[in-house]
Amino acid sequence: MTNYQEYRRNPHSISLLNYHFVFCPKRRKAVLIGAIAHRLQQIIFELCSENNWKLIALEIMPDHVHLFLNLDPTDSPASTIKKIKGRASHHLRKEFPELLKLPTLWSPSYFVSTAGNVSSETIKKYIENQRNK
Repeated sequence: MTNYQEYRRNPHSISLLNYHFVFCPKRRKAVLIGAIAHRLQQIIFELCSENNWKLIALEIMPDHVHLFLNLDPTDSPASTIKKIKGRASHHLRKEFPELLKLPTLWSPSYFVSTAGNVSSETIKKYIENQRNK
């Protein structure tokens, strides 16, 4: 996990773009448990590493995922969530045949919100406290 207040410095820009994503399986089925949740976490970690996304917080609940990322200005939220859901669906449905019962793994919709320094701590704590509910 990374410092959410750390500015990203590139040759031509300095930015602080933190995005809170929430997405869920089709029909909000509680399938993100055990080995499936663990594998989803691995896939997200791999994508973060490959794309130079900075992971601030991640919580995988049985029926939804909270993801808090710091992105480069060249990465759009729409393309980011498309990469995550696309790769996760491909690998999880291939590795866990029980997921083939769903017509698709993910609902086509998602939530995304930007966060600056002031609200980042609030979002981070909210995500971390999801498990305590």
